[in-house]
Amino acid sequence: MAKHADDDAPDEPEATAVEVGADDEADSAEEDSEEEGKSPEPVQSGLSPVRLAAIVGVVVVVLLAALTGWLAYRADQSHRAEQQRELFLQAGRQGALNLTSIDWQQADADVQRVLDSATGTFYDDFSKRAQPFVEVVKQAKSKSVGTIAEAGVESETAGGAQILVAVTVNTSNAGAPQQAPRAWRMLLTVQQVGDEAKVSNVEFVP
Repeated sequence: MAKHADDDAPDEPEATAVEVGADDEADSAEEDSEEEGKSPEPVQSGLSPVRLAAIVGVVVVVLLAALTGWLAYRADQSHRAEQQRELFLQAGRQGALNLTSIDWQQADADVQRVLDSATGTFYDDFSKRAQPFVEVVKQAKSKSVGTIAEAGVESETAGGAQILVAVTVNTSNAGAPQQAPRAWRMLLTVQQVGDEAKVSNVEFVP
């Protein structure tokens, strides 16, 4: 009977080995579970908030500079266009005054003033008639004085404009010292010549 007891004794270490293996598997499972339960570490951004704010600030400054430059350009263009428009308007007004203000006592100077403010076909035509016109004015002792009632830009191009002028003309001569004023409407075409604007055509309109 003792012999049978000794034969059964070596089986105990096998059970212990199985238990140890089970414990190892349990520990490994717990470690895996803990690792799975951990949240992933946040990914670090390539730009810090300070650097990002600096970049945004630079972009805003560049955009504002571009906008300011564009607005300045538009303002300059508008100013230049207004100056040119005023130049054309004044040339038309002065041209109408020159044509309607002729004094027989200074007819040569008055006619020369018309020529000085003229260009193109109008200059060519008027220069041919200037001398005969002066002689007629002197013989009749004619005097006319024009007064601008209204003037405006009828149309405008890059290098010129049409100016509509309403003018009242008071005329006298040796045969009729006092005459009723006359109201004329003149359409003058003006062209830019260098820094000036001169009359290139004149029409009388209803």
